Amino acid sequence: MATGIPITRQQQTQQPLDLNDAERVIWRDWPLQQDYVTNDAGLVACKITERLPARELWDVIMQSTYDFAEPGFILIDQVNEQNNNWFCENIRSTNSCGEQPLPPFGSSLLGSVNLTHFVRNPFTARASFDWQSFTDVVAVFTRMLDNVVELHGLPLEEQRHEIEHKRRHGMGYMGLGSAVTMLRMSYGDEQSVAFTEAVTKRLALTGWEVGLELAREKGPAPVMEQMFTVTEAMLCKRPEMRRDGHRPGDRLPGRVLHARYSRYMQKIAAEKPELVSQLEDIGCRFTHHSSVAPTGTIALSFGNNVSNGIEPSFAHQYSRNVQREGKKSKEKVEVLSYELLAYRELISPDVAEGELPDYFISADDIHPKQHVDIQAAAQKWLDAAISKTANVPTDYPYAKFKDIYLYAYRRGLKGCTTFRFNPEAFQGCWSRRTI
Repeated sequence: MATGIPITRQQQTQQPLDLNDAERVIWRDWPLQQDYVTNDAGLVACKITERLPARELWDVIMQSTYDFAEPGFILIDQVNEQNNNWFCENIRSTNSCGEQPLPPFGSSLLGSVNLTHFVRNPFTARASFDWQSFTDVVAVFTRMLDNVVELHGLPLEEQRHEIEHKRRHGMGYMGLGSAVTMLRMSYGDEQSVAFTEAVTKRLALTGWEVGLELAREKGPAPVMEQMFTVTEAMLCKRPEMRRDGHRPGDRLPGRVLHARYSRYMQKIAAEKPELVSQLEDIGCRFTHHSSVAPTGTIALSFGNNVSNGIEPSFAHQYSRNVQREGKKSKEKVEVLSYELLAYRELISPDVAEGELPDYFISADDIHPKQHVDIQAAAQKWLDAAISKTANVPTDYPYAKFKDIYLYAYRRGLKGCTTFRFNPEAFQGCWSRRTI
């Protein structure tokens, strides 16, 4: 593996390097190209400063993550490959929780649907998910999030331009783990993975249908009507453009580059070809629609402790330290999961832990690869990303731990986060198995 720094045009003029010398120069995708030496494919020439074994670097990262849950792990190439705005953005980072890869000055307005509200006859043989009600709510919520763009209140001109020009928002959900339990599935099993994909797919397809309606009513996002010059770099990223007859110097509107040549929108086209064809002709009201955030505060306060975002419940009974208004000291309070509260309300008021059905599982009961399977099922239909943590047992072997990240890469994730309890580090959240 080679590390290097970009070569400026001035440096190349004053001290020229043989740009074809692979021992001294490596060509890389770089977020900025101004004043750097570039080739027709848009790659930047970098002077090699050091070589080190890739596996050695990988082990350093993995060992640190195994011990301290840091650093974070993002597959930035996958982020950019799947970005709807691939033709006008080069993303280099995400927000701190990982669900929103954003360009410079980018922002996204987030909102979450509580999935438990659509479970009918929970915990019974007749348990089902109300798909029509869910679809109706997503349709209205999409319009609501689009309206919020008008009220963004962002302080910097560059931020205001970014949100108004592209109008991206991030609709997601919370309570997936609770809803899965109420449907009598075990989080991470085949049924729950299939349900996760189905609910995320419905959210996505409904959102793009409403995006087209909004574009007809109010106009598409301005970037959809902006004209872009086709470059050799764009043709290298999307070879199908060349097959379609496009050449460097051609001019195309953003709506075509977005709807026809975005890798994500190509997946939508496989399901709804007529929808995407119309998006190509008219443009969409927004460039991005979906993202699953952590939802920690709203899941606890507004959701009555439904499971966070895409996660299972951390535990079904645990303690929180709460600081009351007007007091400096903290008070220890017992907290129950939403699904346990619902089970006691609807099925058995005095149920004990040993009497709960076996589908009542929590974060530590789930194999790390099952966490990845759930995340992958959702990521297939999300145009942004997901805040998700795979809990790993303390005694989980290091060799297997490293495989979690390779498995996440093979499943097409944009990032992967694990947490392994380290007894040498203080942890402030405790669960109690006795109910």
